[in-house]
Amino acid sequence: MPKLKSNSGAKKRLKVAPSGTVKHRKTFKRHLLTGKRAKRKRRLSAVVVIHESDRGRVRPLLPYS
Repeated sequence: MPKLKSNSGAKKRLKVAPSGTVKHRKTFKRHLLTGKRAKRKRRLSAVVVIHESDRGRVRPLLPYS
């Protein structure tokens, strides 16, 4: 059987933890930061786990992880 290709965009944005959960960084923290409060920027810098309902769509993008 041939090797499966991982999705390049998913490789850059997602990481699979040893427990099998998929982690990602939050969006909206790249530019226009002067208009955002410090509390909001702190919360945006957190790494979060992908919701259970999205896990089924994400896992096939990273077949060997």
